[in-house]
Amino acid sequence: MFAGTFSTQSLPASEQFEAWHGWYGPVFEAASLASPSEGFAATNDNWTVGGFTVSRVASPPNSVARAPSFIRRNPVDHWVITLSRQSESHVKARNIELDVPPGVPFILSLGEEMYIGRKRWEERVQLLMSRDCFGAVAPLLDAANGIALDAPHGKLLADYMTLLETNLSNLAAEDASRLKDAVEAMVQACVAPSADRLVKAGSQINLTLMERVRRAVGKHLRSHTLGPDKLCREAATSRSQLYRLLEPEGGVAAYIQRRRLRESFAILCDASNNSPIGAVAEMMCFADASSFARAFRREFGMTPKEVRAASLGGLSPAMPKAAGARGIRNFADCLRSS
Repeated sequence: MFAGTFSTQSLPASEQFEAWHGWYGPVFEAASLASPSEGFAATNDNWTVGGFTVSRVASPPNSVARAPSFIRRNPVDHWVITLSRQSESHVKARNIELDVPPGVPFILSLGEEMYIGRKRWEERVQLLMSRDCFGAVAPLLDAANGIALDAPHGKLLADYMTLLETNLSNLAAEDASRLKDAVEAMVQACVAPSADRLVKAGSQINLTLMERVRRAVGKHLRSHTLGPDKLCREAATSRSQLYRLLEPEGGVAAYIQRRRLRESFAILCDASNNSPIGAVAEMMCFADASSFARAFRREFGMTPKEVRAASLGGLSPAMPKAAGARGIRNFADCLRSS
């Protein structure tokens, strides 16, 4: 896997866009939509794994285009799936013109005329897929050229692209070798859903949904209203799907309690936090300090008092790893199961 970063931030403001234009020159005709006096402080991080690249960009307002004359001089036969996070994208392709809101992925072919314009500073992640390596999905992606994926499966693809971006830098080589097939399966399932494609991409879909659940639980960890109904709304999933997803974790209630206990462990290990143990129990939505202490000891083999005492004594106890396998817990597990 190749990883690299290009940035204009260390350059004088007057030279920043010229450098950015040179960086993207072989692929796009780039133009700045920012005020010249503001410069063009931008960064592009890339991870390339046989046949595709995940690209993260943070830049001021700009546009990129591939006109027919530019394509003849600079042939690149890739599809690009773009997910903008802050800015609406004005897109032109195949006589289609549309404004795509942030958070909605859209597909373009670099082998055909296209234009993307953004009027505000933003971050975006792009998945660039070589036609030579992804021939199996060519008909699907060609049919989707110039299309915004604003249906539920498009949101699933957006979340999966974020997972790719987050995990690629820490992915072991043996797991990276499996990534192309996993990405292909997920793109097929999200661009043109069918029963067979959804089954084939099952592990990637489950991982993406699990990340939604993880974020929702973290957001509402200290709320007494946290439960299946809230998780279904936040993760955009059905109750039956949520139960299947968390069955390897011991169920919804067990997963929530485990997350609360691990948060409690971190609080008690913080020597600067002098909250009484009873207050920590209440904060983490336990009925009382006694039930909290019993659950804490079952999970960690230590009482809350012992963890706090060790922390105050400068021992900083490490949180024990969860015992046993509880399904797909990270991106590498997802790849190994595909």
